[in-house]
Amino acid sequence: MTAIHANEALLESGWARNVRVRLEGGFIASVETDAAPQAADHRAGMLLAAPANLHSHAFQRAMAGLTERRGADPSDNFWTWRKAMYAFLDALTPDDLEAITAFVQMEMLEAGYAANVEFHYLHHGPDGRPYDNLAEMSARIAAASDTTGIGLTLLPVLYQQGGCDGRPLGAGQIRFGNDINRFEALVELAGEALHALPADTRLGVAAHSLRAVSREGLAACIALKPGAPLHMHLAEQTGEVDEVLAAYGARPAQWLLANADLDARWCLIHCTQMTGGETRALAGTGAVAGLCPITEANLGDGIFNATTWLEGGGRFGVGSDSNVRISLSEELRQLEYSQRLRDRSRAALATRAKSAGRVLLEGAARGGAQAAGREAGAIAPGKLADLLALDTTHISFEGRSADLAIDSWVFAGDDSMVSDVWAAGRHQVRDGHHIAHEAITQRYRATIRHLGARL
Repeated sequence: MTAIHANEALLESGWARNVRVRLEGGFIASVETDAAPQAADHRAGMLLAAPANLHSHAFQRAMAGLTERRGADPSDNFWTWRKAMYAFLDALTPDDLEAITAFVQMEMLEAGYAANVEFHYLHHGPDGRPYDNLAEMSARIAAASDTTGIGLTLLPVLYQQGGCDGRPLGAGQIRFGNDINRFEALVELAGEALHALPADTRLGVAAHSLRAVSREGLAACIALKPGAPLHMHLAEQTGEVDEVLAAYGARPAQWLLANADLDARWCLIHCTQMTGGETRALAGTGAVAGLCPITEANLGDGIFNATTWLEGGGRFGVGSDSNVRISLSEELRQLEYSQRLRDRSRAALATRAKSAGRVLLEGAARGGAQAAGREAGAIAPGKLADLLALDTTHISFEGRSADLAIDSWVFAGDDSMVSDVWAAGRHQVRDGHHIAHEAITQRYRATIRHLGARL
């Protein structure tokens, strides 16, 4: 049993002082306020529920910074970026993926995330042929998670076609492709690869998008693992909206609302190209909006309508998607700032009772836990011990407490203010650094050097 004593903590009931949290078996066993610290307690300045990073393509971390030049095409956009990503893919081996994923997960933990929801579609070899183990790449993600200790929700992704017209996958996409039968076998083998990981590990399923799966493929994904997390990209780009509208006679969100029983197991990623009516209708389903504000800005996706979403009672979480930058505080900041820039407002997501930073953090913790299928998202008995501590000796916290301290971290600070992170009670970040930081980093450095020689 472990106990944490925090000078201040944000509980389900609100802020409390001198909080003692006992952990047992990966869960929070008890929460005591106005408690005296005991000699064996770990001491923390401010204790918060740690969110899950609900959307990641781990391998893309290794290409961060490589696509910021304008090429021959004067209209550089998401689709030209995607071509560059496909070219990069051809060089990646299973060993590369494991090393990159471990580094990404380490960065997530050091940023304050307790869990990684991996939207995993890099399944096969460069020529599209499966590895001897159909779930080889899933097993490598599991191995990385074993190294880092992060909570893992693995989402094998069905990717069938090159567009809504059913055209075959192109050269850059053949590593992703499966028919329904092979995908179902892959998911089963991926589950076996997770057996050696801790009990908080989860297996879900994802349909890549309405462009990349058939109607039958989407139905198969929905039926494959009842009750498990079910994720899908939705309405990310105007080109995607136009293609779906032409093929299905409805916009992506409109079509999905009419043809699927959306509920709390769903997480819909991006949703940056939705009308107000679509936003309100989708918010009412209980599905989580999976937002990746840094990537959405980097790729020019557009701005998610978070103000209307929250007015409709919608749930949300944040993820790092392309992993061009992994920073929990910056994802939350970018989400709020996008609303301010669009509407020329301030404190767009704040309420009379809660500051913008608190609304963002609490929402990301609860929505991320739901999207990850984790019994987490708050500091309360019976919840998984997904926790982060902030170093309140940092100069930006001087004279600040409660909501003002969270705002100082999100809007005036950075992730160097994160001192400790627990993933289901595993104390993986201490004094700001992952417990295996050096070894993970050295392996990643070697991988990047070798990749550079092959590109």
